[in-house]
Amino acid sequence: MFGQGFERILADARRGDESAWTSLYLDLAPVVTGYLAGQRCPSPEDVTSEVLLQVVRDLHRFDGDEAAFRSWVFTIAHHRLIDARRHANARPAEPVEDQVLERHAPTERFEDAALGNLGIGELEHLLVATTDEQRDVLLLRYVADLSLHEAAVVLGKEYNAVKALHRRAMDALRAHVASNAYPHGLPRALTSSR
Repeated sequence: MFGQGFERILADARRGDESAWTSLYLDLAPVVTGYLAGQRCPSPEDVTSEVLLQVVRDLHRFDGDEAAFRSWVFTIAHHRLIDARRHANARPAEPVEDQVLERHAPTERFEDAALGNLGIGELEHLLVATTDEQRDVLLLRYVADLSLHEAAVVLGKEYNAVKALHRRAMDALRAHVASNAYPHGLPRALTSSR
């Protein structure tokens, strides 16, 4: 809770001040994640990210004091919780364990093989499209050749959080390769393997 300084932090955040956003994040992220985890939300860390992203997008619409702000944030969190539960209920009633799926899945997808065969320079051209956390996961997965479970241990994160980071990173790479920003003339990029 910020008390007297809330109005200043809110105004600074609206102007795009990074330290104000950091303060808001550090205040909100743990309590939102705790709320979602206590509600048995599937992937509370992912849903917290969605909540905070919506806060960033819609902050210009908010009007009120700190108590109203926290109520607004938790209203967003509650709606995202409902969405996450609906999404989880749309899945099969008895989900298969991740280890079983990994054992029966093809051992290597095309993208995995392509990333594993890139040189450091080629990999750098791709990694510009990822966040630092996504980069950590990709480097542990494809350069250090660790499984996602092993990468989760190294990073001190839950397996599902690392899996989500990996999925988002791969989506970012696909979008980057399809964009004009990617240097398509590079030899042995994602379009070929060694």
